[in-house]
Amino acid sequence: MADSITLEEVLNLAKQLSPLDRIRLIEQITPHLKRDLVVMPSQPRRSLRGIWKEIDIGEADFAEVKAEMSSNFPREDI
Repeated sequence: MADSITLEEVLNLAKQLSPLDRIRLIEQITPHLKRDLVVMPSQPRRSLRGIWKEIDIGEADFAEVKAEMSSNFPREDI
């Protein structure tokens, strides 16, 4: 069984290439990356609809937060 190569080893080898060869490397590896990404199943997204439905926020809560925020406004140290 062949030893696996690390990302660090690949990067060190790529740094030794000329800029043109680095571009060619990217051009050759991009189709493989695209193919691998298409094959990977995407995770279903969780719906955020109704995320706040069980939270009970009333006018008193808004008034309390507003009073707290404006208690030191305008500040003298600015």
